Amino acid sequence: MEEYTVYAIYNKKHNKIYIGQTHDLDERLRLHNEKVLKGYTSRFGGVWEIIYRERAKNRKEALMREKQLKSYRGREFIKQFIKNNPG
Repeated sequence: MEEYTVYAIYNKKHNKIYIGQTHDLDERLRLHNEKVLKGYTSRFGGVWEIIYRERAKNRKEALMREKQLKSYRGREFIKQFIKNNPG
């Protein structure tokens, strides 16, 4: 069974956060930054950087955790990583 990563990326230029899940985080980040993925992240110029990641045993677990992080409380949790890493 393939391991997944739940992640949050941040675009400092536009102060935007995106939360998702994937089995290949390096490749997914490249696709976000090269605007290959059509959708939310492709609408914004600037660089997307990983601010949070956690492993999940499988896709089902990853999807459940992604949903939690997209909730109000989950987004508040993710925002602390921007404050702690103003980079």
